[in-house]
Amino acid sequence: MTTDTAGTRTPDLPAARPGRPRTEGHDERILDAALALVDRDEAVTVSAVVALSGVSRAALYRRWPSMNDLIAAALDRGRADIVIDTSGDVKEAIVGVMFHHQVASRGGGFSERRFRRRLALVMENRELQQAYWTSHVSRRRVAIASALQVAVDRGQLRGDLDLEACIDAINGVYYYQAVVRGSSLDDRETLRRCREAFEVVWRGMSAGEG
Repeated sequence: MTTDTAGTRTPDLPAARPGRPRTEGHDERILDAALALVDRDEAVTVSAVVALSGVSRAALYRRWPSMNDLIAAALDRGRADIVIDTSGDVKEAIVGVMFHHQVASRGGGFSERRFRRRLALVMENRELQQAYWTSHVSRRRVAIASALQVAVDRGQLRGDLDLEACIDAINGVYYYQAVVRGSSLDDRETLRRCREAFEVVWRGMSAGEG
């Protein structure tokens, strides 16, 4: 059983069975329909997705094992994997991705409203939250974890660091701005606070003067 966006318990989609090959374009239509429902603040249900996408229930069942998996994929629509070039200064490379190339790191579909809607959905539904973390968020953390490990190997950062905790500390300041302060992530003062918090965390991670 899974929980839909309205908080009600719904059955998982049936397990995929052998059958006709997937039709090209179905995945995109299904994801676009699910994301459109999210943007409209409407419940993402099998019936609603089928009606909006024009794709059959059978096609939907073949692609996603549960509605939570589908919604998680829709919430990540348009977001690219993060790439960090560690051939030069690791710190500056991370700063470049986080503060100077935000459109690329957030994805072309980013908007404040969608960001807040995504937060609301995953906070309402723990199963969706776990599906989104497992399939998408954790994958995007690989690049920064690898970059931090390079800095550790070079002796720039301490060797005893818990890199997962470090990433939580670096990323967490953004969520504090949005969730607690209610600030826009495009606001200059918000970005200044985030950058200063990054510097504080980096100094704490540094093996020497950072």
